[in-house]
Amino acid sequence: MKEKPVRHYEYRLQQLRDEAETRLALSTVKPITLKIPATQIPHATATLLHELQVHQVELEMQADELQRANWNAQDSRDRYVDLYEFAPIGYFTIDADGITTDVNLKAATMLGIERKNIKQHRFAEFVADKDKDYWNRTFVHLKKEAAGTELAVNLQLARKDGLIFHGQLDCLKTVDINQHPVLRITITDISKLKQAEAELRIAAIAFDSQEGIFVTDANSVILKTNQAFTRITGYAEEEVIGKTPHLFSSGHHDDAFYQAMWNSINSTGLWNGEVWNKRKSGDLYAQLLFITAIYDDNNAVLNYVGSLIDITHEKAAVAQIEKLAFYDSLTNMPNRRLLLERVKHALAATQRSGQNGALLFIDVDNFKTLNDTLGHDIGDVLLQQIALRLVSCVREGDTVSRIGGDEFVVMLENLSENAETAAQQTKIAAEKMLVALNQNYVLGTHDYHCTSSIGIILFNGHHASIDDLLKQVDIAMYQAKRNGRNTLCFFDAKMQSILEARVKLERDLQLAIDHNQFQIYYLNQVSQDGETIGAEALIRWPHPERGLVSPLEFIPVAEENGMILDIGLWMLETVCQQLKLWEGNARNKQLHLAVNVSSRQFYQPDFVAQVMAIIEKTAIDPSKLELELTETLVLDNIDDAIQKMSALNKFGITFSIDDFGTGYSSLAYLTQLPLTFLKIDQSFVRNIGVKPSDAIIVQTIIGMAKSLGMRVIAEGVETKEQHLFLQHNGCSLYQGFLFSKPLPLFEFERLLTLN
Repeated sequence: MKEKPVRHYEYRLQQLRDEAETRLALSTVKPITLKIPATQIPHATATLLHELQVHQVELEMQADELQRANWNAQDSRDRYVDLYEFAPIGYFTIDADGITTDVNLKAATMLGIERKNIKQHRFAEFVADKDKDYWNRTFVHLKKEAAGTELAVNLQLARKDGLIFHGQLDCLKTVDINQHPVLRITITDISKLKQAEAELRIAAIAFDSQEGIFVTDANSVILKTNQAFTRITGYAEEEVIGKTPHLFSSGHHDDAFYQAMWNSINSTGLWNGEVWNKRKSGDLYAQLLFITAIYDDNNAVLNYVGSLIDITHEKAAVAQIEKLAFYDSLTNMPNRRLLLERVKHALAATQRSGQNGALLFIDVDNFKTLNDTLGHDIGDVLLQQIALRLVSCVREGDTVSRIGGDEFVVMLENLSENAETAAQQTKIAAEKMLVALNQNYVLGTHDYHCTSSIGIILFNGHHASIDDLLKQVDIAMYQAKRNGRNTLCFFDAKMQSILEARVKLERDLQLAIDHNQFQIYYLNQVSQDGETIGAEALIRWPHPERGLVSPLEFIPVAEENGMILDIGLWMLETVCQQLKLWEGNARNKQLHLAVNVSSRQFYQPDFVAQVMAIIEKTAIDPSKLELELTETLVLDNIDDAIQKMSALNKFGITFSIDDFGTGYSSLAYLTQLPLTFLKIDQSFVRNIGVKPSDAIIVQTIIGMAKSLGMRVIAEGVETKEQHLFLQHNGCSLYQGFLFSKPLPLFEFERLLTLN
């Protein structure tokens, strides 16, 4: 194998020799000129001269070849430089410290930065803030990999002018000519691709909207429909593809109607209007139809897109409203429409006279319970009697209206010009109404007692709008309910802002549940020797606009409106999934996780079944799962708590009492519960060395737990002094900022590697 290059070299020399001989024989080479005749030249000298001539030819040929090779090399270099500098992708070379050592012109153009201001700068400087952490983790990972490792990542990069663009980075770990590790990166601008993907997602969402949509070709043959189309028309997609919209014709419209429709489409590309069509069942229905023509580059029609909304119920509602006109059919009182007209006139009147008016929003307490137990007919009788009692409490010129359900609005006019006096006049009238409404009712064969809540707002001509008035008096009514019902409440602006914030928080919470916005942070729990034996799982909500929202803000709301059930179930499933992942890791498989359980969640009838279903689904070791309950939760229904805890404990699940010492701490219930841990509340731990009484409480809890065979976890350990005190008194487990703050999964797992 080693002889091949030698033989090739000798063969090439022989080739040069033969070609030189040929050229010399053909006299294509100028001979060497001598001053003596050729016949007088000795044979040896002649031979030498011949060799010199041949060698001269060889040198000339080699010079030519060298020149051509030089030209080819120069040409190749020029082409390489052109390809490198003006390629459609950017090139970066980064050393082991993340410093840019080389960059091509395209990359500099992408960033809008001169190359000299890129070289010797960290590549991370050109990564958008949002992705800096991701890039840093990726770079650290690549540094550990062997040469030849390839990795593709998508990053947002920042231009000098502040604009952000999406880049696809193809990274190759290699070495330079000095065998130093480097990272070679090609960058492709995929911003348009990202935009196209976003537009496609939007288009897909729009297509699956609540509006029925169908697409036809230029001949009105149906090509595609959406699910809403099927819901509205009754036709499945496969039943209408290949047919025309004439299939839905009801016969309600004449030829002139359709001719006018097509005239509009052909001239403007658009038409919209009301159409009566026929469902698959044969029922006629009204729809609001929009038709749009889609054109190609030559302005020829490619498709027609129709979108339709079923407005049958809306038209029926309008007809009903027109029938009812201005009065409620049940009570014969003014309805909402007439009320709004009267408020409009009253506002104008107060502006002229300077007098005040008032709106009182009355809502019957627990009216739904009456309907559910005695029936709607009895409920209607109650509403009729309430209307009569309200009329008896007001003056002839005032208005009593029923605006829907069990909601009444009373408008008082011609009150005092002085706001305080007007408020007192309104309060007297409202209290009179409360007394009247609080009397017993005879509803057929039933005696019934109920109360009402009243919200109040004063108005005059300077009030912003009728809508604002009704919204604000409604807010005041709900505040009256929160104040205990059977009472009245005047509106103020602070009340409105609080309620609006609450409504927005509830709406955002539902979005967070629907879009899986929650995250779990892990607060490590350490033993006396400093080893992490587990963690408490804590929920965090990174709101897309507000950033991290405190659990103290959203958990009480979730508890009140029932969303805590979905959140608690998600927490349990996520914690169990994480435990399963750790089972395959020798370092982490011994860890346990504690998760808080809310009262509303725990007292669901199927709570035990829910937990066991999750454990079966994730196939975890149940002993690694710890459920944290509060003293108050357990004492709400001690018998039910014992039953559920015992059932789960049989399968290996452990329990702890959270915030121990702040409730009704009682040995009576402690001895009945299958508890493994007691958690000393951080309020006591914080006061170690500050309040002697709290230190005594801590010592008592530790001693009591030991006597009952339980382990103690101290919460909120923040100082070495607290830690030493707890150690000295026999506390075996700790959690708090002295050891770590709550961390997201990636940082918590990194913390474990340091222990």
